[in-house]
Amino acid sequence: MRLTDQVREHAARVAAGARWVGIEPDALEAVAPGDPPPLDPGLHPLELEPEHLATYVLCLDAINFGSGWWPTIAKRPGASGSTTMTAGLTDRFRHRGPWTAADLRTLRADALADTFGQRRDHELIALYAQALRALGAWLGDRRSLAAVADAGGSGERLAEQLAAGMGMFADRGFYKRAQITASDLALAGVASFGDLDRLTIFADNLVPHVLRCDGVLVYDERLAAHVDAGRRLRFGPQEREIRACAVHACELIAQRTGTRAQDLDRWLWHRGRGAAYKARPRHRCRTVFY
Repeated sequence: MRLTDQVREHAARVAAGARWVGIEPDALEAVAPGDPPPLDPGLHPLELEPEHLATYVLCLDAINFGSGWWPTIAKRPGASGSTTMTAGLTDRFRHRGPWTAADLRTLRADALADTFGQRRDHELIALYAQALRALGAWLGDRRSLAAVADAGGSGERLAEQLAAGMGMFADRGFYKRAQITASDLALAGVASFGDLDRLTIFADNLVPHVLRCDGVLVYDERLAAHVDAGRRLRFGPQEREIRACAVHACELIAQRTGTRAQDLDRWLWHRGRGAAYKARPRHRCRTVFY
């Protein structure tokens, strides 16, 4: 079974037997997605030459996790945790150039902490260093565009290669970061894939939060109270139900509206940056998968 088929099957099965999370049909039918926004050229260095931009995207998605740690990091003024880390990586590429694969394989957490403006002993920075070293090992002697080309024009195949080659991409049942890498490379204009419509949404903690705020996802009272109190969830059945129900709900929305799941994901994710969504706690889980 191909990667995206696994995700859809897993999400449907978990949603059908869910104990803590439900999907509200009427709210589901009311979702009317708009046009997804493009990548922000202020936040992302889209002006870089293609090889360097491809390296940037691969690095960005190698460390595209950490929401469970956001309350503990030093954020840039007015910025979220995600934006803070993205801006740090962008500054590195704009002012000092990209890392080579050899550079990535020897990255140390203390140097990386300076890149992101964080404490050198922060747990998340150590995980980022580990993730980038793994990316360097996965690249081997290849340049970034050559590694992407090895997927033969298939975003799903690239996701499968990333998940097979790096443990931090092996988010079984969801493959959030493996899939979003293909999407981001295409959005950045450095890769073309003929099967992007096969991708699912990129299951994290923000898209389910938006769906919950909009009434599509309904949490059990105890789970709702736990999330609303800002307490972390363990990596386990409850957070899996949240993400699986979000994937399945979005599949139903995509089928009804004729929207690609990846476009629906971007529309919902950017919707979640609004004040009304930020004012309400979302689930937090310390995991390398989102």
